[in-house]
Amino acid sequence: MKTFKALSALLSYPEADLIAALPEIDAVLHAEGLLGPKRMEEIGQLLRELRDGDLYDLQERYVLLFDRSRTLSLNLFEHVHGESRDRGGAMVDLLETYRAHGFDLAGTELPDHLPVLLEYLSTRPLAEAQAMLADAGHILVALSERLLRRETRYAAVLTALAGLAATEPADLPAALAEIPDDDPEDLAALDAVWAEAQVTFGPDPNAGCPVSRDILARMDAPRAPATAS
Repeated sequence: MKTFKALSALLSYPEADLIAALPEIDAVLHAEGLLGPKRMEEIGQLLRELRDGDLYDLQERYVLLFDRSRTLSLNLFEHVHGESRDRGGAMVDLLETYRAHGFDLAGTELPDHLPVLLEYLSTRPLAEAQAMLADAGHILVALSERLLRRETRYAAVLTALAGLAATEPADLPAALAEIPDDDPEDLAALDAVWAEAQVTFGPDPNAGCPVSRDILARMDAPRAPATAS
């Protein structure tokens, strides 16, 4: 379903090609009708904010939210495995799932990066995509709740995804619900948290994120699988 590709694009770093693709993203979401009127209105507010905002301001806010707030990380396994060895094994399993269906990473993002997962899900049948989302449903709800507390329009995307995963706030485990929000302005704490370098799973460390580089201007084009390294 192209809806997952559209939502993937909305969670990518805002660049000029994303802004140019906003009308097409809106058209895809309306045409497929997976999201109800309330969710579409909320996402419409994000679309308008992206359309009307200053690009540099949008980029700065995105970095503060998703790159400098570990509790808002779009790397899903970060929220359940942290830096434990289990995270590496889960990452390899997810990568093998991608490759088994002809989908491989084209850049430096990790396999559990939510926009990458959503792009993969856009290539799968709806029931399968929703079942896979449901496995991460509690993380999606936690991210949605945290983004709502930050009063950011990006909360609409996570709330919509939690709905597609059929996961409600009441299903959120206490271990996730009780994690305090971090401060993206606390650079010392940020450096301590991210001191350990992440592993790169993509074949080309200079290729850039496939979501922001390729899919935004070609929502209708099928993804050409990359060759595994």
